[in-house]
Amino acid sequence: MSGFAGQELAADCRVRAGIDLFAHTWDPVVLAALRDGALRRRQLRVSIGGVSDKALTEALRRLLGNGLVERRSYAQVPPRVEYELTGLGQSLVDGPMKALGAWVLEHGDELLAAQRDIPQELRAQ
Repeated sequence: MSGFAGQELAADCRVRAGIDLFAHTWDPVVLAALRDGALRRRQLRVSIGGVSDKALTEALRRLLGNGLVERRSYAQVPPRVEYELTGLGQSLVDGPMKALGAWVLEHGDELLAAQRDIPQELRAQ
C-alpha cells in the first residue's frame, strides 16, 4: 500500500491517529469552542448548543485522553472546573482544523451537492 507523506498507512500509524481525532462528531466542535480560552462545562454546552450532557462528557474524556484538552479544578465553594486547550490542542485548532474550515468554506457547496446527487445504488443501506 502506498504511503502518505512518507508514512505507511497501517492500522496503528500516525496518520490514522490524526484522522481519528475527527471521527467523533462533537470532538472538533468542543475543540473549536475552546479556541478562545478556558470554559466551564455549562459555558461549553451553551456555546456549542445541541450537544447532550452524555455526548459532551464522552467528547471531553476523549480529548483529555488524547492530550488535546486539560481539566483544571479550583478548590473553592462551590467547586469550579474549567476545560482548556493544551498546546497540542491549540496547534490542532490553529493548523489542520483551520485549514479544513477554509477548505469547507471554499468547497462546501460542491461537497453537499455531490452527497445529495449520489446515485441510489451507491447509498448506504
